[in-house]
Amino acid sequence: MKRYAVEKVQEGNKKYFYIMDMETFEIALYPSKYLKHKTNSNRSPNTVKRYAFSLCCYLEYLAEKEMDFAQVCDLDFEEQSDHFTRYLYWLKEGNHTEKKRIGDANNGTCNAYLKDAFGFYLFMAECGYVKELQVLSYNQITVTNGIGVRRTMRYNAFKGYMKAEERDVRAAMEEEIIHTLQACTNSRDQLLLLLLAETGFRIGEILGVNYSRDIDYENHTIGVYFRDDNDNNARAKNAEYRKAKVSDDTFNFLLHYLAEYRSLLQYQCYLFINISGDTAGHPLKADSVYSMLERAAQKTGTLLTPHMLRRYFAVTRWKAEWPLELISQALGHKHLDTTIQYLGILDDKLTEASREFYAKHSTNYGIDRML
Repeated sequence: MKRYAVEKVQEGNKKYFYIMDMETFEIALYPSKYLKHKTNSNRSPNTVKRYAFSLCCYLEYLAEKEMDFAQVCDLDFEEQSDHFTRYLYWLKEGNHTEKKRIGDANNGTCNAYLKDAFGFYLFMAECGYVKELQVLSYNQITVTNGIGVRRTMRYNAFKGYMKAEERDVRAAMEEEIIHTLQACTNSRDQLLLLLLAETGFRIGEILGVNYSRDIDYENHTIGVYFRDDNDNNARAKNAEYRKAKVSDDTFNFLLHYLAEYRSLLQYQCYLFINISGDTAGHPLKADSVYSMLERAAQKTGTLLTPHMLRRYFAVTRWKAEWPLELISQALGHKHLDTTIQYLGILDDKLTEASREFYAKHSTNYGIDRML
């Protein structure tokens, strides 16, 4: 049994997470202060919850090593590097779960858990609770280029991160979407799939849609806004506003859904709600969406995810020759490089573009005369 557990308390619209020591039944003071700080900094409840579970894992590791935060900070550079590198491999062995399975955590997950622990140590140092970790110090070197311009380069001292695996998430195929739509048992689930495929919104964004404020019924567009009071914790990533136009057929299906579930929808403002059970009429949560997709997969043999539908949106627009900048804006990406990596198009398109360029221009720099 794990020694530490994540607990939650709600004050008004805010959800606060804290960590409880299940042996002493005391609150882990400093980690809980850190989590409260993150909540008050307007981080989403889901993000703070992730921090909480990450810190729980690190506390379990410290308990095994019979160490506390101050002792870790007192270690020299090499000892600290060894401490945190061993923690990464401790995570890799599956110690972050109740059911320990070696290799259960991928490298990216292990790195993320460690970065969360580092964020906590930085907070502790800034508050004066402990001294700064040496592995979090920055080294810097100054270099001079050929025309005498000096440039200072800074880099983090800790070099123990695992090499992160590339994300292997493919785009959904149209046939898979059709089969999953046919496997759905109600119009709510069908509408959810259609909107994910036609807007490219993230699951957290689509679940936060307010049907009275976010839908333009004249122009058939749906918008996503940042709000920090969503009952289902759904938020627009990066606190941005975007809107997307959907097809006439899908918009008509949306109107059909609103009419079918009017008796439940009229008492709240979220577009997607629970339609049965004790929580009927309450906002739909992401966990319920993933459960629905797993049930559909038992019928179709293919498990779709919201992220696969988001990639479907991106790939189909790219094939339809949308400009890359337009796709990036539709996806809500901050940087164009993210969209390029997201589509996985760079190598193929660069090769094809280069082939077409040389075929048209035939620039050979007089190589034939040198042979």
